Amino acid sequence: MPLLEVIQTRQVSASIRLTDSTATQVDQYAAFIRASADDVVEQALAYVFSKDRDFQDFLKTPQAKQASSTLRIRRAPATDAAESPVKKPVSAASSPAQAAVFVAGSKS
Repeated sequence: MPLLEVIQTRQVSASIRLTDSTATQVDQYAAFIRASADDVVEQALAYVFSKDRDFQDFLKTPQAKQASSTLRIRRAPATDAAESPVKKPVSAASSPAQAAVFVAGSKS
């Protein structure tokens, strides 16, 4: 029996919008824990999802399976799937109150 069990998760790139202050705090928290901004967002969401009892109850309902997807997931071609997502600069078209952040999240 192996001593280690490696569990591979599939990563996707998704585009989300955050306020400037939230984006700044994500970067600051990432520096604080010496992790990437992607890791901060991933772990923060996983923590909230696991702690919210009402959400856990909702996940057991048929409505959860029928929820429409609003997250903008960018699918990479099969040859590029193993590469890390590239962070793109925020365009000038963004409003000053919002910043675009590219997040890698796991999906089972």
